[in-house]
Amino acid sequence: MSRSGKVTVVGAGFYGSTTALRLAEYDIFETVVLTDIVEGKPEGIALDINQSRSIEGFETKLVGKSTTADGAGYEATANSDVVVITAGLPRKPGMSRMDLIGVNAGIVRGVAENIAKHSPNAVLIVVSNPLDEMTALAQIASKFPHNRVMGQAGMLDTARFTHFVAEKLNVPVASVKTLTLGSHGETMVPVPSRCTVNGKALSELLSSAEIEELVTRTRNGGAEIVALLKTGSAYYAPSAAAARMARAVITDSREVMPVCAWVTGEYGISGVYLGVEAEIGRVGVNKVVEGKLTSQELEELKKAAEAVRSKQADVKDL
Repeated sequence: MSRSGKVTVVGAGFYGSTTALRLAEYDIFETVVLTDIVEGKPEGIALDINQSRSIEGFETKLVGKSTTADGAGYEATANSDVVVITAGLPRKPGMSRMDLIGVNAGIVRGVAENIAKHSPNAVLIVVSNPLDEMTALAQIASKFPHNRVMGQAGMLDTARFTHFVAEKLNVPVASVKTLTLGSHGETMVPVPSRCTVNGKALSELLSSAEIEELVTRTRNGGAEIVALLKTGSAYYAPSAAAARMARAVITDSREVMPVCAWVTGEYGISGVYLGVEAEIGRVGVNKVVEGKLTSQELEELKKAAEAVRSKQADVKDL
């Protein structure tokens, strides 16, 4: 099997380390680099994962490297094709994603600047919260073209919606197709009109009240897990979403995925990072794919765009 490319995961917490493991087990990359500011942590995790290669049957090599705030150690990430930024503090019970903006902005800015220095042609996939704002900040700090910087949110939110629908109807998740757009937070826009179960419209199987209940649970999906864990946030589903996006980039798959991408007129919205469907390939976002929405869904998407626009404009000063 041929392997190619180099992917870096910044942040070796639960999210980052699980993402690195998933990427390695795909066995399509030549190298996966894992970094963290906690000295020895990424090296230890990389050694542990490397020792699992003979059991799981993959040859991708993990490289762990401790870094510092002033950029030391980032040379190990040089010439990465894809960089997944997970660095930052996770939510605690009672916190919103926006509560993290101050501290995580400084972290993401530093990471983006160091990555741009060592991997000027990389595609950035941002997963740090608050997601929409940190995606915008990563683009500003890296000075990369907008198409080479995207956020992970839609893949995760759609996966949560799919799970809740499958659970409610007691059907295989493979039979369910759902979609969420908008922001990764309060102005998330689940799209029931595009949701089906075995090809049948969701509205034929559930009442509007039942659908709204699932929409609300999807919108609060991250907070529900944070409240249960008490000491951290979700990482299994989020890491799966980020890893799939990285795979789509390195394989130039041109898959259409719901991601946080820069919009330039689609849905009548311009100049903002927003959750939309996009074709993902080697250059990041090849194009935003404008799908059919009901008038209400379109109105909610436009509201989401305006809600995140001002916050994204503010991050340039953070």
